[in-house]
Amino acid sequence: MARLAPSTALLVLAAAAAASLAAALAVGSVEVTWPELIGVMTREDVRGSRGADIVLGLRAPRALSAFAVGALLALAGALLQALLRNPLADPYVLGISGGAAVAALLALAAGAGTAGVQAAAVAGALVTLLLLFVLARRALYASETSSGEQATGAVLLTGVMLASFAAALLSLVLALAPDGRLRSLVFWLLGDLAGATDLGAALIALLLAALLLAVAWSEARALNLMLRGDLQAYTQGVRVAATRRRLVLVAALATASAVTLGGAVGFVGFVAPHLVRLVVGNDQRVTMPAAVLLGGALVVVADTIARSAVAPLQLPVGVLTALIGVPVFLWILGRR
Repeated sequence: MARLAPSTALLVLAAAAAASLAAALAVGSVEVTWPELIGVMTREDVRGSRGADIVLGLRAPRALSAFAVGALLALAGALLQALLRNPLADPYVLGISGGAAVAALLALAAGAGTAGVQAAAVAGALVTLLLLFVLARRALYASETSSGEQATGAVLLTGVMLASFAAALLSLVLALAPDGRLRSLVFWLLGDLAGATDLGAALIALLLAALLLAVAWSEARALNLMLRGDLQAYTQGVRVAATRRRLVLVAALATASAVTLGGAVGFVGFVAPHLVRLVVGNDQRVTMPAAVLLGGALVVVADTIARSAVAPLQLPVGVLTALIGVPVFLWILGRR
C-alpha cells in the first residue's frame, strides 16, 4: 500500500473524523436536513426546537462520546502494540477491557456511582495489565534473538488467557444478575452508547483523550527506540523501565475510561493502529495521533449505523466493531 506523507495523512484523517461527526449529527431515525443541522449549530434562535433537541440533546453527546471511546481505545492499542512489539496486541485481545469491565460491573452491582465505577474500571485495567506483565515477564523482557517471535507470541497468548478468564467472570456476573437488569448489562458488555447523552461527560472524555495523547506523544522518540529493542534504547539514553511504566499507565487509563463510557467495545484498539501503520509507517510521532483520529472516526461511524440501521431498535456498537475487527485480525494472523 502506498504511504502518505505524515502531514497529508493527518489532514485526511482529521477531515474523515470531522465528516463522521457531521454525518452522526444528521443521520438517524428522525430526519434532520443539512440546512436544518447547520441552522441548529450556528443560530441561537432555533434552540429549543425539535431539531435542536435531537441534535444537541441526543446526537451530539453520543457522537462525541463515540469519538472519545474510539480515540482512547486506539491510543491504548497503539501503545500496547509498540510496547509488546506485536501488531496483534490490543486492550480487548489482551483482556484489559475485560478486566476493566469486570471491575466496573462489580462496582455497579454494589451500587457505586459514576466516580466509583470509573475508579473500579481503572483498577481492573491496571490489575489485568499487572498480571499480564508478571505472568509473561520472561517473554516480555526476552532479548531480540531468534526467539523474539516466540517471546511476543507468549505475551499474546497470556493476554488471550486473561481475556478468557475475564469473560468467564463476566458470564458469572450475568448469570447472577437480576432478570430486569440483564438486557442492559449485556448491551453494555457488547459496547453500548445509548446512555451516552451527557455532553459534559463526553467533553471530559475528549479532554482526557487529548491529555493522554500528549503524555504518550512526549515519549514517542523513546518508544521508537524501544521498538528496536530495550538494550539499544538503553544505550541511547532511554530509561526503559520508567518509560514502560508510564506508558502502561496511560494505556490502562485510556482503556478504563473508554470502558466506563461505552462498555467493552472490541477490536478498535487493534484495527486502527494497524491500518494507520500501513499508510504512514511505524513512527510513533505520527502513528499515535493518526490512530486516535481513525479510531474515533471508526466508532462514530459504527455507532451511527448501530442506531439507525434497524431503527427504532438499536444494535450494540461493539458488535459492529467486532464484525470489522475479526476479519482483519484473521487476515493479519494469516500473513504472519
